[in-house]
Amino acid sequence: MDSTEQHKHKSGCGVRRDAARKNRYQVFDAAQDSSLRGRHEDLHLIAHALHDGEFVLHYQPKVNLRTGQLVGVEALIRWQHLTKGLLAPVAFLPIVEDHALAINIGEWVIDTALGQIEAWQVQGWHVPVSVNVGARQLQQANFVARLSTLLARHPDVNPADLTLEILETSALKDIPYASRVIEECHQMGVTFALDDFGTGYSSLTYLKRLRVASLKIDQSFVQNMLDDPDDLAMLKGIIGMASAFKCDVIAEGVETVAHGTLLMELGCDLVQGYCFARPMPAQDLPSWVVDWASEWGKNRP
Repeated sequence: MDSTEQHKHKSGCGVRRDAARKNRYQVFDAAQDSSLRGRHEDLHLIAHALHDGEFVLHYQPKVNLRTGQLVGVEALIRWQHLTKGLLAPVAFLPIVEDHALAINIGEWVIDTALGQIEAWQVQGWHVPVSVNVGARQLQQANFVARLSTLLARHPDVNPADLTLEILETSALKDIPYASRVIEECHQMGVTFALDDFGTGYSSLTYLKRLRVASLKIDQSFVQNMLDDPDDLAMLKGIIGMASAFKCDVIAEGVETVAHGTLLMELGCDLVQGYCFARPMPAQDLPSWVVDWASEWGKNRP
């Protein structure tokens, strides 16, 4: 083994002869190969989990602090792993982000959320639901047609009770396409929200071209608003933009009463966050609503 091969061997790489090209060599990275095989196995497990019904949705309430009203919930996926327990999305969604599985999972989430809206309607509840849509799913050429098919499976659901949340950075990748998709969905009755707003450096021109119903302020600004004058200024600017474009504005990641109080003073009444409710199974929502109504009644502004 010469010095070059020794170096490759020590670094986890080998040198492989290319049989099709005599006297030429390729560098084979064993660590990268192992990583690829590991990702392939992870994708296989996630595909089976989807097929076997191991994914569940939890719902985090959105509330109006001024009126005490539950204005909707955000559907958030979890993996009920057979051996590892309940896994958060960060444990598996990044793995499928650039894979076709992301589309299948995204459509499962929409279909399941629509089914939950139906179930709540049977119980006499009207609860709008928002769903996160990833960039890969949104950028399908037939996204609108596939969404229409999902809605057709749930004819008793008013499409206006479904909001699709898209990352601001995803929308900015192709403004004309995003604008067209949002407009076509709006014609069906489905609304859009820009999630993590403030992180994509949007201009007023972008907001003018994207027909969104609401802006969700990124939680990083909310969490630091009490101590960071720049984040507070950003919040004031976003709330002002939302008002100018006649959009609702929702603050996410609200973790203390002090944050909620200041947000109300700034003109942002709609919030979600651990201060009020963590994501919960659908069956836990009715009892939470009762508790929330009692708590808000005692401490109303």
